[in-house]
Amino acid sequence: MSIAAPEPKANMGRPEPRLDARLKVTGEARYPSDVPVGNPLHAVLVTSAIAKGRLDRLDTEAARAVPGVVEIFTAENTRELKPLEYTPGGGGASTSVQGLGPDIAHDGQIIAMVVAESFEVAREAAYKVKATYAREAPSASFGAAGLDEKPAGKEFPKAGDAAAALSAADVVVDAEYGTPTQHHNPIELFTTTCVWDGEHLTVHEPSQFVYGLKNSVAKRLGIDPAKVRVVSTYIGGAFGSKAQLTPRTPLVALAAKRLGRPVKLVASRDQGFTIATYRAETKHRIRLGARRDGKITAYTHDGREVTSRPDAYKVAGVSDTVRLYDFGTVATSVNVVHADRNTPGFMRSPPVVPYVYALESAMDELAVALGMDPVELRRINDVTKDTVSGKSWSSRSLMKCYDEAAAAFGWSRRTAEPGSMRDGEWLVGWGCATACYPTHMAATTARVRLLPSGEVRVQVAAHDIGTGAYTVIGQTAAERLGVPLAAVTVELGDSDLPPGPVAGGSTTTASTCSAVIKACDAIREKLVRAASTANDGPLAGRSPSDLSFTDGRAVASDGAAESVADVMQRLGTAALEEYAEYIPHGVQQDGIRKLYSGRAAMTGGPHGDKIMYALGAEFVEVRVHARTREVRVPRAVGAFAGGRILNPRTAHSQLMGGMIWGIGSALHEATEIDPREARYVNDNISEYLIPVNADVPRIDVIMVPEEDAEVNPAGVKGLGELGNVGTAAAIANAVYHATGKRIRDLPIRIEDLL
Repeated sequence: MSIAAPEPKANMGRPEPRLDARLKVTGEARYPSDVPVGNPLHAVLVTSAIAKGRLDRLDTEAARAVPGVVEIFTAENTRELKPLEYTPGGGGASTSVQGLGPDIAHDGQIIAMVVAESFEVAREAAYKVKATYAREAPSASFGAAGLDEKPAGKEFPKAGDAAAALSAADVVVDAEYGTPTQHHNPIELFTTTCVWDGEHLTVHEPSQFVYGLKNSVAKRLGIDPAKVRVVSTYIGGAFGSKAQLTPRTPLVALAAKRLGRPVKLVASRDQGFTIATYRAETKHRIRLGARRDGKITAYTHDGREVTSRPDAYKVAGVSDTVRLYDFGTVATSVNVVHADRNTPGFMRSPPVVPYVYALESAMDELAVALGMDPVELRRINDVTKDTVSGKSWSSRSLMKCYDEAAAAFGWSRRTAEPGSMRDGEWLVGWGCATACYPTHMAATTARVRLLPSGEVRVQVAAHDIGTGAYTVIGQTAAERLGVPLAAVTVELGDSDLPPGPVAGGSTTTASTCSAVIKACDAIREKLVRAASTANDGPLAGRSPSDLSFTDGRAVASDGAAESVADVMQRLGTAALEEYAEYIPHGVQQDGIRKLYSGRAAMTGGPHGDKIMYALGAEFVEVRVHARTREVRVPRAVGAFAGGRILNPRTAHSQLMGGMIWGIGSALHEATEIDPREARYVNDNISEYLIPVNADVPRIDVIMVPEEDAEVNPAGVKGLGELGNVGTAAAIANAVYHATGKRIRDLPIRIEDLL
């Protein structure tokens, strides 16, 4: 075992190496743009140079004159594409802005697509397309003229009279916080390849929901979804950016149909900032009221989120923050601010990253105002029943996480006074914060086949976005059927397979493994019945409950055994195959029908009979140079409880990666916006800052054992989005502890501390 592959604790599986590891490190893993197709044409997008106005004229004469150009697609020759209603959930349209003009709704809007014999020719021609605009002054962000602000919904969580409780509180914190626009910047660019075979279309595109993409592209093309196949076996980074249908896909499909050849599009890095979604910037006002003993009596949270002019996208994370502590009384609201920007969307831990950052920063401010240790403040306000709904938690291990992380970090050595810890010219600060993420489960299906040789094949159109889904799904089948992991083949990411859930909301492991368990148990039932009801054989007459499976054998408690091959021979079958459907409690019975039609049916978190969340505690040390105000994070410790951990190796990787992303959110990551032109300025990965190795000396991940039989058959809470939730607040709190200066708007940079 090693740090990267920790020894399993209670209720944890083995830290098996990833099934797809060799393929990825040798370059054999085929990502969508790597898939070879015969005699392809290449496409390059032309995008708007203004953020608001009208496209008056598009001059394509010079572009068409470039040798090798085959066709240029504009608003004039793409009218047959059907509009698709904007739906912010997985699989639907990512934006209402689907046409190629003439109205311009945001900078970087697609206005044309050049198709040529080579990428180089298409790119040259795209640069020669000349657009003439009637420009209007755009509204870029908070504070701009011309914004349209509306409530994000009719009701948000509330409990009791929070205003009265605030008035009566001994101590009140009233503060405002902000988080910036952030873009995904996946290593794999936004790419689409479309191939027609008669009336049948195959789309190779990185997708977090192939059934959603399949159905949505069919609607835009006006064809039967049964004639569309989407293949996305590997995805080179996503976390929300590849969960929906963007306008590029039907455009490429139409071009391939009309031109009679495959068409391949690989959008440029800067185009990825505007043709796909991103994390919206937010602002928050939080008020916390408490007694002198630390008991919180009131929590109010008013959130504001930037969205596009036509679409009311929101994350409204107050639905999650109100569950974190025993607040006594609660009042919340969320407004969306419509600006002249492309529509935002889901980005790793979308509701909780901005909203928990604000709450956990305010919690630290309250601890300071009370003269109380921040961990003890959270302990005093730990909760067993939800303040808003009165529901109990299915399981809650928050203070176990705090205790283990605090001990590993050495929190007891912290001196409370800001600026009191120093190492030479470096001011040392320690901070902590809570991480949380709702346990989501979705309707899903799976097919499992067992051969007499012990070989197992698992098929489900779920997705591995780098989280290790191939491996944990394979481990689930291997464990249930008593075969080695090497005997299991897992097939994912193809809409010809039984449908799986959208790879979002940390649903994949909990949902897909629950369906696999159901299919495997149906196979086990057939084997057990055949072995125990036989007229002869080593297991004849045994109670089915006395039999288990290991090493390709059915085994009784006294050691008697029979090979699976012999049992299947008795059944007279060359294979046992089961198709299973998992519909979590809280999802309507038409959830599977919706899934086949490309709509995700999800439940969990605060929405079930009990409150279901994965939780964690994060501690960081920051060092701020006394003269230059350079900020460093030499170490971070996170302890997390997420129900059953199927693979500590892949779980460790996810949690560590999430904390690194949290460091980036706190100190580096922000999309800079030109307020006059509503244009993204640093739309590349040289100026869009992210943490590198030198920024992350040491990350310690602790997995806290937790059992929860109520969440789902797999006992999994999900943790792909958990690790990056608390890090930014812990860093901001540590910066205050080091310097005495409270920075409430992210990211925290040198100029904020000078």
